Parts: sequence; C-alpha cells; structure tokens
Amino acid sequence: MIELLRRFGGKFRRYMVIGPACKLIEVIFDLLTPLVIAQMIDKGIGAHDVNAVVHYGMLLGAMAVIGISFTLVCQKMAALTSQGMGTDIRGALYGHINKLSYAELDRFGTPSLITRITNDVNQVQLAVALGVRMLIRWPFLAVGSMCAALAIDLKLGIIFLICTPAIGLVFWFVMARCIPYYKQLQAKLDRIALICREGLSGARVVRAFVREDHERERFAQAADDQAHVAIAVGKLSSILNPVTFLVMNLGVCAILWVGGIQVNVGELTQGQVMAFVNYMTQTLTSIVYVANLVVVFTKASASASRINEVLNCAPSITDEGNEPVALPEPSAMGDTALVPALSLSHASFSFGAGAANAVNDVTLELPLGKTLGIIGGTGSGKSTLVSLIPRLYDAGVGSVSVMGTDVRSWPLDQLRHVVATVPQRASLVSGTIRSNLTWRDESATDEELWAALDMAQASEFVRNKPQGLDAPVEAGGKNFSGGQRQRLTIARALVGSPQILIMDDSASALDFKTDAALRHAIRERSVRGAAEGGLPLTTVIVSQRVSTVRDADMICVLDHGSVAGLGTHDELYASCQLYREICQSQLRREELEGQQGSAAPASAPSPASAPTAPASTCAKEGC
Repeated sequence: MIELLRRFGGKFRRYMVIGPACKLIEVIFDLLTPLVIAQMIDKGIGAHDVNAVVHYGMLLGAMAVIGISFTLVCQKMAALTSQGMGTDIRGALYGHINKLSYAELDRFGTPSLITRITNDVNQVQLAVALGVRMLIRWPFLAVGSMCAALAIDLKLGIIFLICTPAIGLVFWFVMARCIPYYKQLQAKLDRIALICREGLSGARVVRAFVREDHERERFAQAADDQAHVAIAVGKLSSILNPVTFLVMNLGVCAILWVGGIQVNVGELTQGQVMAFVNYMTQTLTSIVYVANLVVVFTKASASASRINEVLNCAPSITDEGNEPVALPEPSAMGDTALVPALSLSHASFSFGAGAANAVNDVTLELPLGKTLGIIGGTGSGKSTLVSLIPRLYDAGVGSVSVMGTDVRSWPLDQLRHVVATVPQRASLVSGTIRSNLTWRDESATDEELWAALDMAQASEFVRNKPQGLDAPVEAGGKNFSGGQRQRLTIARALVGSPQILIMDDSASALDFKTDAALRHAIRERSVRGAAEGGLPLTTVIVSQRVSTVRDADMICVLDHGSVAGLGTHDELYASCQLYREICQSQLRREELEGQQGSAAPASAPSPASAPTAPASTCAKEGC
C-alpha cells in the first residue's frame, strides 16, 4: 500500500494534507463538546439558569456548523484523492499489462488480471478514501478523549486503563486470524471470474453440448467456496463489535457507579460525570472504528500487493535502446539470398523453466517474396513457431531474424509493422468495419481499405452492407459469420503494406474456393509489389490443410516442435513419411495417384540420377 501511495499519491499530496487537517479541526470540536455540555449541565440546568442553557446551546450549534463545514471539505478531498488515484492506478495497470509479453500474460492469467484491475483497485480506493477521512479522526479522538477524561478525574481514569487493553486484546485476537482469510478471498474471486469468463464467452458451445447444468454446478461450487471463506471471516469479524460494545457499556456502568458516589460526596459535579461518560464512549467507539479501519486496510494491503505484483513485473520482451532497422532496398533484390525475409537458426522455445520444448531446434531460411507453409498435427508447435517471428515470444535458444536482422534488435513497433499477423482466432472489437481495419494504419484511405478487402475476399459482403465501411461491428464480431470474421481479420493485417504476412490457420472457416482465391490474390500482391519497384510480400501460412500449403515455395513439417521435413510439396511427398501420411488422409485418390507417379523417380532413384535427388531434408525416422 505504501508503494502505491509513493508511486501515485504525489499529485494528490495537497489533498491528503488538506483533508486530514480539516478532519483534525472537526475532532477538536468533538473533544470540546463534552466540556461545553458539562458547563451547560452545571451552570445552566443545575443552577436553573435559562440564559446559560441558551448560551451554551448556541455555542454547541456554532461548533456543529463549523465542524460539518470542515467535514464537507474533507469529504471532497477524500473523493478527489481516492477517485484520482484509482483512475491513475487503473490506467497504469492497463498500460503495463499491454506491455507484458505473452509469457507474463500466460503466468498471471486473464481472469486474475481483470480482478486486479477492477476489484483490487476498488479495495485500494476505499482504503485511500477512509484513510483521508478517518485515519486522523478516530485515533486522535481516542487519544484526545482519554487525555481529557484523565484530566477530569484520575481515579475514574483507571476504568479507561482497564477497558482499553481489553478491547485491544479482542482486536488482536480477531485480526490475527482474519488476515490470512482476506488473501484467500481474492484467490476465490479469481476462480469465480475465470468460470464466469469461460461460461459466458463459450455460451454457444455450452448450450450446444447441453452443459448448462454442469456450468451451473461449477459456478455454484466456486461461489460456495468463496462464501465459506467470507462467512468464516464474517464470523470472526462479528466478534469485534459486540465484545467491544459490551466492554464499553460495562465501562460506562462502572463510571456511573463510581462517579455517582463521588458526586454525592462532592468530589465531582454531575456535568463532569456526563463529560466523563461522553469521553469514555468516544474513546471506545473510536477503538471500534479503528478496528474496522484495520480490516479495510488489511484487505487493501492484500489487493495492493497483487497490483504491485503486476506493476513490478518487468516485461521479458523490450526494445529499449534498439535503433530503427533499415529495410533492404528494392534495387538489391537481384540476389534475394543475400537478404532473406526470414531466418531461424537452431531456434528453441519452451513455456516455462523445466517444460519440454514447444519449438525444438528449428533452422530454416525464407527468401524475400516467397511463401512458407507450415503443417503438422495438433499441438505440433505451429502457432508457437510463428509467434517467435513478430517477437510475441522470445526464443530461449538460437535466433530469429527478419530482413537479416535479429528480432531482438528491432524496435517492436517497427517489427510488428513490417510483420503482420493474422491470429488463429479471429478477433474483432466493437466499433465499425473501418475502425477495425485501420488498426495498423489509422490514416489509411478508403481506397486502401477496399484494396485490402478485395485481397481478403471480403469486399462483396462489406459492399452489401447499407453502411459499407461504416457498418457496425459488435463485440467479438458476433454479428458476422466465422468466415466473414476471418476475412475481415486478414484484411486488417493487409492494411499498411506489411512486408511479411503470417496467417496462423486463419482461413480454416473458409471454403476451398475462397481459400484458393485468397492465396492467389496474396501471390499476385507479392508479384505486383516487386514489379512496381517495392519489396515483394513474403507469406507464412500455417494450416492443417495440404491444399493450402502445397503450392508454397517451401513447406515445413512439424512434429512435436521439431522439423520433420523441409522442402517443396513434391520433395516432401517423396521423402517424408509424416507429410505423406497427412496427404493420404486429405487428398482424393486421383490426386494421390498423380502424386505417386510424379514422385516415383524420387522414391527409387537410379544410380545415374542419384546426384540430382531433391535437396529436401527430413528429420523424422523412416522418412
């Protein structure tokens, strides 16, 4: 909590001074009130002097007006401080989360981050507001009331010295057992947020499989777990108020008993006894409120530690000190081997220390303007491999280079402008088609947007919309079909003229005709770019369809993160058993028969033709 105050409280320092100062003035009037009441009783009521009663009554009224005026100022200072700090913390937290790499986001988890940016910040806001308003009031009122009471009569002060430690002991007993529960509560809330997110985002799947009852049970169990912890905390906390008020009322009874005897013998006046009772009530009530404040601050401390955990998490991927990279000149394209668009050298990556490599010792080189197809079974590491290119993850071993420069040396903004990624899951945000398409280039013209839509085979259904580019897009693109969402996502990546386009199984919802037309349009774009004196478009296509990657200039076959084969379609069909099995499971008999005929020389080469065998590689045993 102190760390958050140091980091975000600087601009609100004057509010945090003015607010408690105003509250201090109010407390001074509260401490003077019992003395005024004592004078009213002794000099007014006791002496039957109406003027004295009116005089002291008007004084109490004036003190109340002044006190409430300062209270209102304090309330405003507390609101400005708490809301301002909460807004700044949320902004900083959200900004920092967007700087974290995929590795850190995987470690925290989306539901936990949402809970931290909402509920945890709310807890901190509440603690800041109560700190400005009450942190000065109740401790100062308790100490001031005790000192004033002891000044009235030292004998009755012994009752204070007995009651105060008794309440403190109860307070310590309860809080020592409550603090661990508060941390558990936050973890239980994370679990509830996770289940809510899964259930609501996957509502269609849940209903399709008739799993509503199962999801209700999961949520009910998570809610019950959270409720059990909350009830346990509530039971412990419920001890505080009854016990403290019991001690306070017993103390008041003792004061009235002992004070009544002293009034009879003339050692105290009736007004002084009433003042002593008021001070006793103020002291013990203040202790009760201090206990409640500590409960709030304990919750806020647990929340603040979770917020600081995110803010203090240094992104593992940064571009600090990286200078802009000069792209190859189109005039140098005569020998493209000198400037490969993409190069991986013994690249390996694993999700966390001790985990098996998701990408293992991958080495390949893709010239400018060429197409790389990546194919393999589910979980073979295809998406993880292409995530290394725009540096969404950093290779743990080896290197990844774009345009001849290691990706670690690129400024991230420039790298991700050069490399456009179409994710496996189409992701659109609420707004319009235009606002979604201009993510890469906010200044893109309508002509450029329509060109990208044409390439992505999306212009037809967009033109059929009455509002065209300004047609609304619901959250997640729910008002579009799966294929339409994918084509819009592809068009978004094409805006801004990227030099490398990565399509991570992003055409899975497209029919074969549309998929073929899309690949043809992308290839034409690459040829046209080179013909117009620019850089040709280099494409990386991840797919489980052989038909999607068979025309690629180079195909990489992955098996459990390792390269099982690397070459053209014909080369791999002849030399790589895994790729042949994939082809046989997907292609028609006529296509396979034609393929076998064309691959026969490669499968059984004669001694004379052996030196000219295809230069493909195959790392899988039996290829």
